[in-house]
Amino acid sequence: MTDSRGAKWAPRWRPAMAMVGVVLAGCLLAAPAGAQSAKPPAARGQGKAPAAAVVSAQVQGLRGDPVRGLKKSDDERCQECHGADGNGLGHSEGSEGRLPKLAGQPVEYLLKQLDNFRSGARKHDVMSMMARTVTPADLADIAAYFASQPPMKGDGSGDNPVGRGLYERGDAGRGIAACITCHGPGGKGLAGAGAESPRLGGQEWRYLEKQLLDWRSGDRSNSRDGVMNSQIRPLSDEEIRALSSYLSGLP
Repeated sequence: MTDSRGAKWAPRWRPAMAMVGVVLAGCLLAAPAGAQSAKPPAARGQGKAPAAAVVSAQVQGLRGDPVRGLKKSDDERCQECHGADGNGLGHSEGSEGRLPKLAGQPVEYLLKQLDNFRSGARKHDVMSMMARTVTPADLADIAAYFASQPPMKGDGSGDNPVGRGLYERGDAGRGIAACITCHGPGGKGLAGAGAESPRLGGQEWRYLEKQLLDWRSGDRSNSRDGVMNSQIRPLSDEEIRALSSYLSGLP
């Protein structure tokens, strides 16, 4: 779903070409959040915090049909980058693991990200173009389909002690809350938290790393009250790599 439809714009793109400069094209998908009580950071180049990215009235309360969403996710080319079951393409097709997995993400989270791509609250050239050509009802069906798939999981190989420490304990001295507060044990999200608690465990590490870097720089700023920006800003490049490695390996 990160590729343009040949019938609408241009010749069929290969997923790797569509993902040049990828940010979570699908992703839709997610990067770790800190505690929701954290103070929002100042927006880059401004003296005030970014406004919370909310779901528009067009998609508010929509309930999609996963059966319809299976066909629509194929018709709209979502599966070419995110996989037929939402588990991505791994390192095939030249993606180098940068294409996010969507399988088992909360439907509210997926729909919010799609809506944010439509509105511009989240930036990505390909995903914004794709999301704006699909009706809100179709987006809801597609989100429902990927949310209904068996959740993503890693192979258990990413038990990085630095990453684990940040995820489970945070760093009180720097005002960094434990990621587990919002994303739950094992990176599986918190039941009932919907859009506020995406799954992180088993996600592609290159995707996670890119999102964390974008949260830190302010290139991504669509979390509620800017909490992700404020929580990730103090992390070093090495800590971001450690956290990405840890999360991607969670089974």
